[in-house]
Amino acid sequence: MKRTLVCLVVLLLAAGSSRGQQVELTLHPSKRPEPAKKLRLFPEPEKRRDADAVPLYRKASQSLPKDFNRDQISRWLKTPLDKLPRDQVQSTLQRLKPTLQLVEQAAGCKLCKWPAVKPGTMPAYLREYRSLARTLALKARFEMAQGRYDQAASTIGTGLAAAKHIGESPTVVQGMVGAAIGGLMLKQVDEFVQGAAAPNLHGALRGLPKPLVDLNKPIAVEIANLRSNPQYSVLVRAMMERQLKSAHDRVRLIMNRMDRHVVALQCIEAMRLYAGTHNGKFPNVLTDITQVPVPNDPVTKKPFVYRRAGSEAELKGPPPKGGDPKEAIDYKLILKD
Repeated sequence: MKRTLVCLVVLLLAAGSSRGQQVELTLHPSKRPEPAKKLRLFPEPEKRRDADAVPLYRKASQSLPKDFNRDQISRWLKTPLDKLPRDQVQSTLQRLKPTLQLVEQAAGCKLCKWPAVKPGTMPAYLREYRSLARTLALKARFEMAQGRYDQAASTIGTGLAAAKHIGESPTVVQGMVGAAIGGLMLKQVDEFVQGAAAPNLHGALRGLPKPLVDLNKPIAVEIANLRSNPQYSVLVRAMMERQLKSAHDRVRLIMNRMDRHVVALQCIEAMRLYAGTHNGKFPNVLTDITQVPVPNDPVTKKPFVYRRAGSEAELKGPPPKGGDPKEAIDYKLILKD
């Protein structure tokens, strides 16, 4: 249990650095909202199979080549879309095609029955799950670079389904890996909405599960395991519960940050729709948008802070209570014809 707590703290520190500076997006007006059933960012419930995803995720992890170049994948994820070495990326993705097909099959499963993990031990394949997610993110970026937005949305949807599956496990440590995967895939949505020919994702974003990754599930399992462990005295259990509570509060902040990111992207897509029917201009205020619902900031329960200056705008939300400045929503939006 102590080892797990240390690993959880390390993961929390890493997760806390994923945002923290203003995100600048260059947007283009979109004429109409895409029907939610046409463009999805999550597998359709009626098309999911009554099968267990866990063996497929593990098989996909085991199928990664021994010479899998994680550093190269990470560099390509930071490379602008128009500068991606397409031949090299295509060759890499072709080589990893069997692995990606296994992940897609897993994401299409209704069930995900993670086995119990002995307290104090680490779940298997955490590093490999991150590698699978990075490969999916690269595939989505490659598809966006080619203008194949329908395929990119489907790939992002596979990644978000995998994030939910992997995150809702018996351990908070693995739950944090699922959250990291969810955050990585939402970054690809940030990229997606900037495409000049990108279809609008408002309906697809609205259709995502809430919460996107329910980290309350592994938290509950972890607390139950601690309370039922006869190895610890009442005093030791109470002390460890206090330590875990602080970590769990931080975990919930990260869980809620993902859902807030989704809502902020819905607002941005609503703004693109408004611009598409108002001479390529942002609204003066968010309440000017009437084509689609504009959700409130789930933290403040009020509209996001919005300011427009000509063809530029800012969308902001303060850090939640107990969060640091890295938990804030801070977008700078530039509108192009």
